[in-house]
Amino acid sequence: MNLDLSGKNALVCGSTQGIGKAVALELAQLGANVILLARDEEKLKSTLAELSVSAARRHRYLCSDFGDPADLRSKVEKLIAELQIIHILVNNTGGPAGGPALSAKSEEFVQTFSNHLLCNHLLVQVLAEGMKKAKYGRIINIISTSVKQPIKGLGVSNTIRAAVANWAKTLAGELGPFGVTVNNVLPGATLTGRLSSLLEAKAQKTALSLDQLKKDMLDEIPAGRFADPSEVAAAVAFLATPAAGYINGINVPVDGGRTMSL
Repeated sequence: MNLDLSGKNALVCGSTQGIGKAVALELAQLGANVILLARDEEKLKSTLAELSVSAARRHRYLCSDFGDPADLRSKVEKLIAELQIIHILVNNTGGPAGGPALSAKSEEFVQTFSNHLLCNHLLVQVLAEGMKKAKYGRIINIISTSVKQPIKGLGVSNTIRAAVANWAKTLAGELGPFGVTVNNVLPGATLTGRLSSLLEAKAQKTALSLDQLKKDMLDEIPAGRFADPSEVAAAVAFLATPAAGYINGINVPVDGGRTMSL
């Protein structure tokens, strides 16, 4: 099985913490040159140092905020002018605040749509031509199991994640003939800062203890535990490799069996 990413350039969004950071580390271990993308430069420098220890590759970072698409495009275009090709794009953006769909403000939907779909699309438009010329491209979107089964209390996220999944499926058909695949990884409950913040917010609203909320959530997971970010990263990394060249346009739940749909 060919899992070697030597000579491949990988741009990983949201890569200073949680799943994004785990993905960056895993891709580096497989030999990729990793470009970290996030908005906190100090965290980028810290993560870059970890990559340098994990693999003797040429890694770098871009500091940009998805709240400023023009800056994002400018910096990625400069990167492409230098590197020519980014072979692997991992779209990963922090999710919106929880809450029911009915009470969500229109601006919340608009901002989330921009951060999760429009910025993803911007990156693909900038990078796709190089992938097509190389006849090798891997676009992997880290979304949520909500695209298969909406999650209670995450109205805005449920709505926009589904849009991203359908956008990705459409692109898979358009880019497949050029050796470029587009797939989605759907993490379940994973030990990240986002999980902690969602649980804490729910605890405040419901007056239930964090321990009880965690227990209720774990009761729904056949594996009986939360995922480690590295377990999600392993699925992402596999989809980035040559071995996954015939896998295109799919949603891959990494949720310990929680999602009750095929």
